[in-house]
Amino acid sequence: MENLTLNSGSLRCEFSRETGALVKLSSPAVNWDILDREELGLSFRLMVPLSEELRDNNVLGQKQKLSSYEERGDSIIFRWDGVTCERGEPIGMRNLPISLELKVAAEENQIVYYMKIDNRSDFVVEAVYCPYLGDVRPPAGAKTLRKFNYGYGTAFQSDIWPHFQNNHGYFGVENPTQLTDRVPSAPYYLIQSEGKGLYAGVKADSSELVLWGIELLPGYESSINAMRAMDRTLAGKAEHTPFMAVHMPYMQPGETREMTPIALEAYKGDWHDGVDIYKNWRSSWMKPAVPPEWARQPHSWMQLHINSPEDELRMRFTELPKVAEECKKNGVAAIQLVGWNDGGQDQGNPSHNFDPRLGTFEELKEAIAKCHEIGVKIILFSKFVWADRGTEWFRKELINYACNDPYGDYYLHDGYQYFTPAQLADINTKRLIPMCFNSEAYMKICEAEFKKLVDLGAAGMLFDECLGHRAVVCFNTDHGHRVAASTYTQDREFIRRLRRVEGTPKDFLMAGEAPYDWQMEEYQVSYFRSENEAHVPLSRYMLPEGQFMTAVTGFNDRNMIDQCLMFRYIISYEPYNFKGRLSDYPETVEYGRKMDALRAEYRKWFWDGEFRDTRGAKVAKEDGGEHSAYSVFRAADGSLGAVVVNYDDEKPAKVSIEAEGQKFSKYRLVDGDALEDINGLIEIPARSAVIVM
Repeated sequence: MENLTLNSGSLRCEFSRETGALVKLSSPAVNWDILDREELGLSFRLMVPLSEELRDNNVLGQKQKLSSYEERGDSIIFRWDGVTCERGEPIGMRNLPISLELKVAAEENQIVYYMKIDNRSDFVVEAVYCPYLGDVRPPAGAKTLRKFNYGYGTAFQSDIWPHFQNNHGYFGVENPTQLTDRVPSAPYYLIQSEGKGLYAGVKADSSELVLWGIELLPGYESSINAMRAMDRTLAGKAEHTPFMAVHMPYMQPGETREMTPIALEAYKGDWHDGVDIYKNWRSSWMKPAVPPEWARQPHSWMQLHINSPEDELRMRFTELPKVAEECKKNGVAAIQLVGWNDGGQDQGNPSHNFDPRLGTFEELKEAIAKCHEIGVKIILFSKFVWADRGTEWFRKELINYACNDPYGDYYLHDGYQYFTPAQLADINTKRLIPMCFNSEAYMKICEAEFKKLVDLGAAGMLFDECLGHRAVVCFNTDHGHRVAASTYTQDREFIRRLRRVEGTPKDFLMAGEAPYDWQMEEYQVSYFRSENEAHVPLSRYMLPEGQFMTAVTGFNDRNMIDQCLMFRYIISYEPYNFKGRLSDYPETVEYGRKMDALRAEYRKWFWDGEFRDTRGAKVAKEDGGEHSAYSVFRAADGSLGAVVVNYDDEKPAKVSIEAEGQKFSKYRLVDGDALEDINGLIEIPARSAVIVM
């Protein structure tokens, strides 16, 4: 029987008329046969636990016969009016009254999956695999195939071919598996080879939980190096890698739901081209938050920790203006103040009371005002995600708003250890409980705690760990939400609500620790740590105009300062892991001041220009090999600037640089005195960087 076909601009699909399984997937546009063995075709998969004693019960789409299908314009609609599960025989429940309607649509270059489920059974539909590709083969002649996705401001990558990286405990899976990345913090997933890739991403602004995953079946040929079989068979079985988007709806009996639509698209090029697909879609509906005027200028921060749960009591509030004066002299515009709250950093959450051992409320408020008069903003470290389990507040009240697991217990975060042997050995660590942001009562508590920051006169807050909740869903319906509601649903609305708190200034800065991309609709500054030569500036590429900040901790940390220039990151000075003062590492501060002055002078490119990562220019070593540590900026007038970094601790680098359609003619070292002409190779001393224009 001839297959049903559907073509988008980048993909060609063939479906079985009997089961609806996708039996062939190819991209003539990029010359890639992604799935070419019909016997491996899949359509969907459901996880439907029949009881607490019979949980791992699957409905396999490839074993279900279609009730009907309909070709409608550039789409095909598949319907199943009931399904048969794998393990229902012992209780006479193999046939389940669960209906599915799957619309697969060709929309420009994409194939988009729209799944609707009507659960008329007595059981919960826990998970839905859709789309579910039976195999993703590497392109012909490919040397590598990797997964690439977004998280914590950078890219997480894992090998798929010829090695396959297992991301789960060997004891918990039957074969090597990668099922770790989730929407909304990872709204897309790339399968990348040399010069081409396959994009999968959500096509709706939905915070419903979706996991991305890929498996290796039947397993490794050689486990010692995670090597896949070079042949298509292994031990007489088909060697293949199914890919899936796994929705976690926890659909109750009698419930009808539509899953988040998922788009697939093949593309030419590297990860930039795949990410551009996401950027173009996201930019059609999201506008990033605009910071206050002072935070839009080239500037640096300092992070200052003054107390922890083990009671260092490093500084009284009245001493803060002295720190601000030191910051002002060194061109630092803001201090992120950590540990100012009662009990110190990571204790007493979500309380934002001041610590009386460090001074009075009035002393802290007055110190903040004096710092602002000096010209240095005070940004107060805040934390709303957790509750401190050790407090009476939690035991008597907050426990009612904690995220609950399916068994009625609260989820648990192990907490963080500070300074003393008792904590470093994890003996007296403060345990943290994820709180449910879908609880209106808890949201009101957070608003009241935030009001304390406003009343102190702070210029802003930095919400630590705003990017995740540890508990991704909550089962406590007393909070006013459905069973297993996503804990991410209120993430952006949370900041909107705080802005409406009485007395909040319009220019109050909302910053957070590595807000995921959609959160940047509300957060004006993102702070993370990037101390790695292989760091991928993915957040910066996804949001070129965004304000991103990274920690600089080394005592002569030229390479991190150069990285800040290369990726247009704000410096966060943090000597002694933010327990010290600027005077503790003068060499780092001096070099940082020169870098900030340089990019302020040439901000047309290196602050106001569009960050293009390595696109638009090529940098080569003296021997002709690739020099990878560089970035390109495009000014509003179309002219290009570049930053080239030499991370080597000892040896100078001699490089050449070529731009697409332009010629670079001038360069300058970060600590150089003036622009110099480019005559052949540019020599960059060890641990140095140049700007090129």
